[in-house]
Amino acid sequence: MRFKILPLFIFLSLVTLFICTDSFSDQNGVVPSSDSSFSSPLLVKKDQRTPIVATEYGEISAVQIGDGYHLQFITLEPNALLLPLLLHSDMVFFVHTGSGILNWIDEESERTLELRRGDVYRLRSGTVFYVHSNEDSDKLRVYVIFDVGKCLNDPCLGAYSSVRDLLLGFDDRTLRSAFAVRSVSLRFIYVHDSISSCCFTDCIVCGLTIWKVPEDILRKIREATKPPLIVNALPRNRTQGSGEDKWQSQLVRLFVRAEDVTDHLAMKPIVDTNKKKSRTFNVFEEDPDFENINGRSIVVDEKDLDALKGSRFGVFMVNLTKGSMMGPHWNPSACEISIVLQGEGMIRVVNQQSLSSCKNNSKSESFMVEEGDVFVVPKFHPMAQMSFENSSFVFMGYSTSSKTNHPQFLVGQSSVLKVLDPEVLAVSFNLSNETIKELLKAQKESVIFECASCAEGEFAKRMREIAERKRREEEEIERKRE
Repeated sequence: MRFKILPLFIFLSLVTLFICTDSFSDQNGVVPSSDSSFSSPLLVKKDQRTPIVATEYGEISAVQIGDGYHLQFITLEPNALLLPLLLHSDMVFFVHTGSGILNWIDEESERTLELRRGDVYRLRSGTVFYVHSNEDSDKLRVYVIFDVGKCLNDPCLGAYSSVRDLLLGFDDRTLRSAFAVRSVSLRFIYVHDSISSCCFTDCIVCGLTIWKVPEDILRKIREATKPPLIVNALPRNRTQGSGEDKWQSQLVRLFVRAEDVTDHLAMKPIVDTNKKKSRTFNVFEEDPDFENINGRSIVVDEKDLDALKGSRFGVFMVNLTKGSMMGPHWNPSACEISIVLQGEGMIRVVNQQSLSSCKNNSKSESFMVEEGDVFVVPKFHPMAQMSFENSSFVFMGYSTSSKTNHPQFLVGQSSVLKVLDPEVLAVSFNLSNETIKELLKAQKESVIFECASCAEGEFAKRMREIAERKRREEEEIERKRE
């Protein structure tokens, strides 16, 4: 991560508490989990995800984060196809495992991008895209976040629409005219890399090519069983034999260049000459922003990835070795939405006391997370992530800003407390100057620290709290019975 000590006035601004989502606890905090011992309004367990698609070729599940953010977990079996979708919002994604091909259409042409483990990229609102997983790779797992905003329609449009649904939303008369089943004129169309005049009567005539349009094609399209969003990909050696196959080929010609049709139908990548616009950032191939024997971290923002410019999201990944801790810190400019990739860990989030209230109503959240769980930390909330001594702990996530973030650490060589006058700090803690000085210089490391048995200690403390709460509840039940 990139670290910078902010000016004192920003540190003092912590009296105001901003939360990345006001309704997160209402959306996800009350959903029953297989292990309710560690329920929290900041935690969504893997089994609490909402299933969207489930076929033998892949699945999609989702987590809604308040009113504005929507996570989806897309899994494609080898040689599977996520059918074309129209994005209603920006989409930033991370490739967890596997490989494949992303195809999309922008204002210039159709583009393609090879996807590999560790890739980060963004597609803009209004983009039509589809994904094909490679036949000879592991399952393609892609974690996606959408900036859906508040719903302004009833029903809500969601993050995307199926291209098939968009087309069949029109009546037959409109479609017959649009696809030239009856007489309609089309002024220009791309053929063999040139613009040619076209005239449509009972058939489509372009240059020397004549395409006959079957009268019953719209009926076949409407009567066809709607496929799920994830299907088995077309075989690469497929031959265009039937009349319906030929018609599909003709439709493709309306959207891509003639010489690209064969590769398009066979799901082969089209050569992309615009490399800058189609460059991913791979978190495993780039140098980390911070690394020591206790772990490493990397942040991806708009300075690292051109595609993130104008986006509301950045991406980060943290890898803690056994018995380590990402030191107590807060993010002053973004909420963090994290997904556990490997191992287990304990999370501590501090909810500060409101200075406008005389009551001490602050309550810290402590919970255990494991692979597949989602946890959220609002900005300005101090947090610490800890790994157990028996395994490493890896998580990635999205920050709600593509600008460079500067997490503020409370301890270590990069501690924000070191910018304060030691005497003022001593008064704040009601300690002597000497005690404060010893406290600040004791830790020689920065950012990620050795923390033997810290996670185990948090776990034990949490279990005692749960046992005590259960005891009080049972006593209350007995009292009411009396």
